[in-house]
Amino acid sequence: MSEADPEVVAVVGVGPWVGEWPADPRYDPELLAHGDRRNVVDRYRYWRREAIVADLDARRHDFHVAIENWQHDLNIGTVVRNANAFLARAVHIVGRRKWNRRGAMVTDRYQHVHHHETIEDFVAWARGAGLTVVGIDNLPGSRPLETVRLPRRCALLFGQEGPGLSEAARDACDLQFSIAQYGSTRSINAGVASGIAMHAWIRAHAGPPPDEPGRSA
Repeated sequence: MSEADPEVVAVVGVGPWVGEWPADPRYDPELLAHGDRRNVVDRYRYWRREAIVADLDARRHDFHVAIENWQHDLNIGTVVRNANAFLARAVHIVGRRKWNRRGAMVTDRYQHVHHHETIEDFVAWARGAGLTVVGIDNLPGSRPLETVRLPRRCALLFGQEGPGLSEAARDACDLQFSIAQYGSTRSINAGVASGIAMHAWIRAHAGPPPDEPGRSA
């Protein structure tokens, strides 16, 4: 069967460790013995989950992400996955505690996720942590995200799919920014919007990732 055959299924990850096992306690004996098929970057191959989280914690960025969850929004999993990709300090679920984890693709195992019963609870926490609450929504009076530099220490707040930020959330925001759109639809979903906003923060405040070939950490 050739590599071009459509029936060939790519194998994710690596097989069992070849040669003498490393003595580093970050490595998981079970993964060394049986292989590591997780969707993690190469530098974390064979590492214990706890060791990966500890390493991520040592270099997380200074922004948080929050999303309202009043109607069991299916976008939350994507928001969590984006937060992991861009190394947010934490994700905050505001409203209903239960959320659909399917879209997170198990990245919630490596990302700190907190819950707040109300928007008032979340904002009180953010104020205590010294964070600027930044609402992302296409609302009248919102400034174009493309024209501003996001604060370094901030919490990016997203609303429900459909209605967007609740009235209470809008009133609580220190800043409100919109994402430019050029087609016929009124809005983009929170999962997409979160990725755009997080990358805007990355462009303003972060250097290249430690894994990028040819780039220093």
